[in-house]
Amino acid sequence: MIRLRLQVVGWRRRSLVLTDTPRPDCADCRGDGWIASYYGDADGEYADTEWDPCTCWNENRRAVLLPLPRRPRWLRRRTTDGRDSWAPAGYSNEPPF
Repeated sequence: MIRLRLQVVGWRRRSLVLTDTPRPDCADCRGDGWIASYYGDADGEYADTEWDPCTCWNENRRAVLLPLPRRPRWLRRRTTDGRDSWAPAGYSNEPPF
């Protein structure tokens, strides 16, 4: 059984994609889709976590439904510091606050 969801991806061009999701009642991953493997260093201390994909889903199974249109250039304006270019000092003082 395939459990589908819609997802927006930003490959070469943003697209709406239909993708598979992990099985929510999976006993191995409990619906997360990943299984954690903890391992330690030579002293037995925690070193890192390795995440292995579960067999209940295929993360590469997806189909592009619709390429999304590009935003016009005037809507793509951004400042280098991440502030809103339309508002003074990065926030608006106009109601509603």
